Order: sequence, then C-alpha cells, then structure tokens
Amino acid sequence: MKRISTLILLASFFFGNAIYAQRFDNVKIETVKVSDHVYMLIGAGGNIGVSVGDDGVFVIDDQFAPLTEKIHTAIKALSDKPINFLVNTHYHGDHTGGNENMQKLGATIIAHDNVRERLETTPKRDGSSQPKAALPVITFNDKMSIHANGEKIGVFHVDNAHTDGDALLYFTKSNVLHTGDTYFKGRYPYIDLKSGGSVNGYIEAAKLGLKLIDDDTKVIPGHGTLSTKDEYQSFLSMLEDLRTAVLKEIKAGKTEDEVAKNASVTKKYDDLNYGTGYINSETIRRTFYRSLKN
Repeated sequence: MKRISTLILLASFFFGNAIYAQRFDNVKIETVKVSDHVYMLIGAGGNIGVSVGDDGVFVIDDQFAPLTEKIHTAIKALSDKPINFLVNTHYHGDHTGGNENMQKLGATIIAHDNVRERLETTPKRDGSSQPKAALPVITFNDKMSIHANGEKIGVFHVDNAHTDGDALLYFTKSNVLHTGDTYFKGRYPYIDLKSGGSVNGYIEAAKLGLKLIDDDTKVIPGHGTLSTKDEYQSFLSMLEDLRTAVLKEIKAGKTEDEVAKNASVTKKYDDLNYGTGYINSETIRRTFYRSLKN
C-alpha cells in the first residue's frame, strides 16, 4: 500500500509539472527597445529588463523556469556576451522562477535581504524548497549601485509596498526606470499583504519612483506595456484617490464586506478598465480596506 501511495504521489508530481510546463509552450517573448542598450522583454509574468554592452548582459527578473530557453534566445539576439548579473525586484515566482536556470547560465543573482529570506522559507508550487542555485548571492538592505555597460544603475529598496522586499532600478544614463511590481500599468495592482505589502508603502514606492525620473524617462512596469511619467503619475493618483475613499468608509464604520460591495468607491477607475486585470474591483477594495484598517 505504501509503495502504491508513493507511485501515485510521483505520478501526480510529474503529471502536474508537465501540465505546468505546457502552460508556456505557446508563449512568445517580445523584445521592446527602450534606449540605446536597454530593452524590455515581455512574455508571461513580470516584465524583464535587459542591459547589453561591453561589460556583458545585465538582467532584471526572469519570469518562469520553463521560459528560460526562450528568454535566453531573445537575449542572445541582442548580445553574444554572457549574462553577468540578475536582479530580482521581489520574490514572487513570475519574477524569480528562472533563477536557478539563470545561475547555471553564469548570472550572479542580486536582491534585497528579504527576497533571499522568502525564497529560502517559502515552498515552491510542488511543496519543495528552492534549490541553493535559485537564491540571491548578493543581498542589500537599503540601496546599492551597480556600474555596468557605461552607466550607474541605482537600486532602491521600498518598504512594505508590493511585498517587503521590493526594489526599483534606475538607469541613470539611459534614463530608464524598472519598477518591478510596484507599478501595474493601467490596472489595479496586486498588493501582497501576506508578504509584507501595504497600501501606504505602495503609495510611497510610487512617489519615490516619480522623484527619480523626469518627463523623458521610459518606465518599465512590472506588468503592462512600456510606460511614461504621465501614466505613472496617473497610477499614483488612482492609489491616493482609493485610499481617501476607503479611509472615509472606514471612518464611517463600514465593514469590509460593505466596502467590498460598494462599487462607487472604485467607479471612476473601473470605468477606465483598471479592474479588468488580475485584480478586479472588489478585490482591490478588500485589499485597501484590510491594509488601511490594520
């Protein structure tokens, strides 16, 4: 009986992984030129940033493991130099799923201290632990600078925003900002309260990002197409408007369910299709309520 149970578990494991991998069979990696040597790769999961030049290849995030070969092919079309560094903007699997593969391709992985801690302690989808090769080997607490391909890249931690380990990356010469998941273009964001995220921290992250840039900056959001400062500013205005509206409801003594069912709280932005993405209108109202109430 024990042997049969083990075989069933193994069959379930391999069958499940096969289905998981098949999800990405038809995914195509789109390459968008952002500046002279900075590119954005769009596939499935968080947007990838790529810097190419004499120093080699510098990558931001890596989506899911089954996509690594396709991602690597897209990168090789930009440069024949090795992948030297990879920065994770946070720990979620659609941004770090390819870490082990990237490390095997030669990348040194960099992330905030909390990203490594969460990768070490959060089980993968199959219940197993992350392999050592998937973990960042260089971590930072507040901010750091990376000098690559002729420019300084500022890496800034933002406290308790999307998670507790988010980083913004600003390419000072190329004038490009990669926001990770502290910015979802044209849609409501996912604020992972269980992983240290918060509404107030998320708003502060957007404020910091806007302080770093100017009207000519190209903004790579965590999700969505290439963006601008004006669009990023509109996203911040949406966050601040929803915070004001939900706080008003909380002060009026409304319960979470009452706020969740009150479509008027988000109507202005629902009409702009902000609720058509991964996070719908009711979910964002609940998220704001839970974060602000606490």
